[in-house]
Amino acid sequence: MSFSPKRHMAELRHSSSLGSRAVSSPMKRDGGDSSPLVPDSRPLVDDDDDGGGGGRHSSRDRDRDRPLLSHLPHSLCPPHFSDDPRVPPHGSRISIFLLLLVALVGLISIFSIVHRLNAPYLCRKDGIVLRCPHVKESPSLWENPSSATTSWKPCAERRDDGISDVPSENETNGYIFIHAEGGLNQQRIAICNAVAVAKILNATLILPVLKQDQIWKDQTKFEDIFDVDHFIDYLKDDVRIVRDIPEWFTDKSELFTSIRRTVKNIPKYAPAQFYIDNVLPRIKEKKIMALKPFVDRLGYDNVPQEINRLRCRVNYHALKFLPEIEEMSNSLASRMRNRTGSQSPYMALHLRFEKGMVGLSFCDFVGTREEKAKMAEYRKKEWPRRYKNGSHLWQLALQKRKEGRCPLEPGEVAVILRAMGYPKETQIYVASGQVYGGQNRLAPLRNMFPNLVTKEELAKKEELDGFRKHVTSLAALDFLVCMKSDVFVMTHGGNFAKLIIGARRYMGHRLKSIKPDKGLMSKSFGDPYMGWATFVEDVVVTHQTRTGLPEETFPNYDIWENPLTPCMCKA
Repeated sequence: MSFSPKRHMAELRHSSSLGSRAVSSPMKRDGGDSSPLVPDSRPLVDDDDDGGGGGRHSSRDRDRDRPLLSHLPHSLCPPHFSDDPRVPPHGSRISIFLLLLVALVGLISIFSIVHRLNAPYLCRKDGIVLRCPHVKESPSLWENPSSATTSWKPCAERRDDGISDVPSENETNGYIFIHAEGGLNQQRIAICNAVAVAKILNATLILPVLKQDQIWKDQTKFEDIFDVDHFIDYLKDDVRIVRDIPEWFTDKSELFTSIRRTVKNIPKYAPAQFYIDNVLPRIKEKKIMALKPFVDRLGYDNVPQEINRLRCRVNYHALKFLPEIEEMSNSLASRMRNRTGSQSPYMALHLRFEKGMVGLSFCDFVGTREEKAKMAEYRKKEWPRRYKNGSHLWQLALQKRKEGRCPLEPGEVAVILRAMGYPKETQIYVASGQVYGGQNRLAPLRNMFPNLVTKEELAKKEELDGFRKHVTSLAALDFLVCMKSDVFVMTHGGNFAKLIIGARRYMGHRLKSIKPDKGLMSKSFGDPYMGWATFVEDVVVTHQTRTGLPEETFPNYDIWENPLTPCMCKA
């Protein structure tokens, strides 16, 4: 990433303002009306105020922000008056007029200074509503600049020559079988990796089984979510794929349970050579082997580039959702664009603030003592080894927030989006589970951006009933509507967000995908001397290079989020 002087100054400003302050007590974050965004004891500013001055600035900031009367040039000072009768009455009237004009300008300046000094440092809180000053929309609000996005093109498509070097099923080294575990997007990555490993081993791939996850509790099969015929046909020149275990292998249950049929010692992010040295001999001996577990069991920069390109071919071209899922997602995206009665852009927001995510993060969030006590009990029950006696958790929470490893709260998301320049009228599609804290927690975001909807609000109940029997089908709808959006915003990590950002990059870097710098934002939210104008500058400068633009790859990079080098070519 290129060096940005403005971004460097923003980081220096945070480090200098925060370095000398002591760590606040956890008790100061108790209480539902307390927020790092809004000091309730300070005077308020209206949402539609387009001046938006900062609050408790340092003297240097005040000198920068406010016009001082002492800086007026000498030529604007009022003329001296005289009782000399030789001065014509007409000149006296002009002098009085100029005096009144200067007095009026001075009065307006004084009101402006008082307003700036009394403005809150970010936004004001009105009950559960956050109100932030207006920010002018930038020209690149809804798409990345064309000049920065035309240098790369996708190049992982199927070869057009039609020549296949794939041996017949009987001539491969054997069969491999995998369970694709986790949620929809973790399963997707596992399927891509399975095709790549089959290519490395010159083996036949048995159609992966989507394993039921403890959280998702879903019994979806591959054919319930993906187009199997397209999957097999598109990859026919790369890998031999069969729908089921061959008939000559009679004891199919053995493949799921027997240790003799399972390769279990595959390390995470293993290189291609590991499979050749350790897995291939067992496949040749047994003919059919299961690879288990198979989550993240293939590396990125330790496999040949053509293997990584094959993974992209699977992800972006071979794995297609069923036609009915594609059609419903197209309908939802169309409704988002026509909610105002005319074509308009829309934003998709992946809001990761479910109870499980909040608990697993072990971060501290604004809330009442009762909420904090319930969350502590929940963490103690679900993650007893990490919880221990709880005495270390406050320091851990501070460290994680400082490092930007905590999910953004809905109110924090609202302030960041407003600082970026998105207006109140912005149409936002929310992909999320049940938000922790319910509607009260979501209220600051919904009140600042009232055109906030989910698929349940866009579609009729009967339209979604056919998809409810498989949780992954509903997740697929969210995935596709986010993919088709004009702007995608993630609030925390995960496979869902990185797969969408990677796909939008692959389709063309013109599509804007915002990845907030949570570390820098947490410093801004916790800085009581930060004014709104300074905050807006920090947000804009920081995120100029965090919008899905082309990025050079680096060792151990993640091709799912950045497919640039192996899967894209210079235009």
